[in-house]
Amino acid sequence: MKRILIRVVIALIVPSSVFAVSAEDVVRRLEKNTVFETSRVEGSMVINDRFGRKESTFISYGRGTDDMLVEFTSVEEEGMKILRTSDELYLFFPEAEELIRMQGAALKESVIGSDMSYEDMTGGKGLLSSYRADLKGMEDVDGFSCHRVELEARKADVPYYRQTMWIDREIFIYRRVHKYSRSGKLLKIVEIEEIREVSGRHVPVRMKLVDSIKGNSSTYFTVTDIEIDLALDPGLFSLEELTW
Repeated sequence: MKRILIRVVIALIVPSSVFAVSAEDVVRRLEKNTVFETSRVEGSMVINDRFGRKESTFISYGRGTDDMLVEFTSVEEEGMKILRTSDELYLFFPEAEELIRMQGAALKESVIGSDMSYEDMTGGKGLLSSYRADLKGMEDVDGFSCHRVELEARKADVPYYRQTMWIDREIFIYRRVHKYSRSGKLLKIVEIEEIREVSGRHVPVRMKLVDSIKGNSSTYFTVTDIEIDLALDPGLFSLEELTW
């Protein structure tokens, strides 16, 4: 009873602004929880479309917000690699021994037929450096209370002009994201279906991605193994490593 009384008194005498949270605070906590010094992930990507079902497997390595290397390990794509270093994105095909710098219209192309484009893999900059954030209140997503955050592009060099994120108010992982064009057309939908705690961090391990323009298509990403904050060779994120 005393604890309840104390809480009531505090609520009456402390200004509500003390407890207020800004959109920037929410986004910073999201990125603190989802951006790792280094990471190694094994996983699969399942594409469901009018052609049927296709599964591919991969290993990816990450360092901060800039560097990422993805190597496909499934039979059909084995040895295919994608490298992101800061603002550059490269694609390597082992059979042709060909290295391609992805730019312009090529970034709009689908990654091996999935709902993810190469443009989705670009960037690496913090959200607040690319978008203005506005907090639109609280909403439930699949039974989880979330901050609804609207992001609007500060400049033209981002894949999506506007994004709406529903960010879990307890663990600061987004539960759902809608991505829009400048005209307001809904382009992509991301839904997190499973989250796992890894080394004290909450990590999405199953995600559904839908390209609303394609229609009748969805892509599921599943993490089967993940390590974070491990020692990685800095040379891993180099063009030399890409063609090895």
